[in-house]
Amino acid sequence: MSAPTYIQALALGLDAAWRRRDDADRHQDGCDFADALRAGESDDRRTVTYSSIGLEAGVDLLLWRMAPSVDALEESAAAILRSGLGRWTRVTHSLVARIGPSQYVRRPTSQEQSMFVGERSRYLVVYPFTKSTDWYLLSKETRQGVMNEHMRVGHDYPNVRQTLAYSFGLDAQDFVVAYETDDLVEFGDLVRALRSTESRRSTVNDHPILLGIHRPIEEILSLLGADR
Repeated sequence: MSAPTYIQALALGLDAAWRRRDDADRHQDGCDFADALRAGESDDRRTVTYSSIGLEAGVDLLLWRMAPSVDALEESAAAILRSGLGRWTRVTHSLVARIGPSQYVRRPTSQEQSMFVGERSRYLVVYPFTKSTDWYLLSKETRQGVMNEHMRVGHDYPNVRQTLAYSFGLDAQDFVVAYETDDLVEFGDLVRALRSTESRRSTVNDHPILLGIHRPIEEILSLLGADR
């Protein structure tokens, strides 16, 4: 059995006072922050960077992260938060989960894949997700039937990719759900279609929804004003 992979959606909000620092200080903060991100990269530790500037209250950066353990996630987060720009941020949202085999999908398609390999789509949408107690008390066969309908709808939107990770015992939600897409209109149509499936009856919570735009860290720093 392979070692587990842990993921985290780490949303950071930037202190407004940082934007009033002089150009040289902002530039150095940006360089130090980017260096800390790169230093934490390895074959089994990845961070994909997204911007949410002005899109989500209190969120400027969305870091989609993976590591072989929760300890490794914490260690790399600590390094990021004490480096340059990181010292001027606060954690506004943190969603932690573990990647594992699906109970309902026997043969994953290209829609159900790791979001840390290959080319990334333009947008990432990630949110916590919790099911009702009644859902877990249903028989396995009943739950499979409901999820089959849910997945059939999803397969009508092949350009939207999904990752489902398990938070049981790790965080307040049951799952962390992440979608990748280049077309937010198509993604919105998918979400609306899923609202009318039987699985929606068992949803207890699926917010906040975090939306990020995939950008290299250098581009994000430029938008924030750390490139000069």
